[in-house]
Amino acid sequence: MTKKLVENFGPGRHGDGNGLYLVVDPSGARRWIVRVVVKGQKNKKGAPVRTDFGLGGADIVPLNQARVRALEYRRMAKQGLNPRFNARREIPTFQEIAQQVHIDRMPTWKNAKHGQQWINTLRDYAFPKIGRMPVDSIGQPEVLMCLGPIWTEKHETAKRLVQRIKAVLDVAKSKGFRDGENPVTAI
Repeated sequence: MTKKLVENFGPGRHGDGNGLYLVVDPSGARRWIVRVVVKGQKNKKGAPVRTDFGLGGADIVPLNQARVRALEYRRMAKQGLNPRFNARREIPTFQEIAQQVHIDRMPTWKNAKHGQQWINTLRDYAFPKIGRMPVDSIGQPEVLMCLGPIWTEKHETAKRLVQRIKAVLDVAKSKGFRDGENPVTAI
């Protein structure tokens, strides 16, 4: 598999070898999974249990990084460790989560223009300030850094930015990357 193939595969499950797959949804969303057999785990019939683990979206996780993570998961499984409970959890950046939320919500928008406006607002006003920050380290001061420059001059844009930042942080919490209250709630 090559980077070019990853970008051009149609819907379906495409194997890279050694249990690593690229899953392409009909919507065009692309994500990596690895299929492993955890040593010692058996199903009700006594057969080995095959389990799929998500490695992240293909737009966020490049092919070489997916291969490294898949190898790490296979090694754990061979030792009898379940990757679901033993893998190091890397905290994604705000921008990574925002891009994934954008892809996931594409089918829900009325038209492509609305979807593009959604990500463009974040790109223009949030990514330069908090885009590279781990999503678990974003609090009220960081959100206010994004809003401050536009709150009075572009109030409608600022209100939309607040909604979009809140949505991204809510998704991050639902995926286990954040704890506590969403910092946008009190702003």
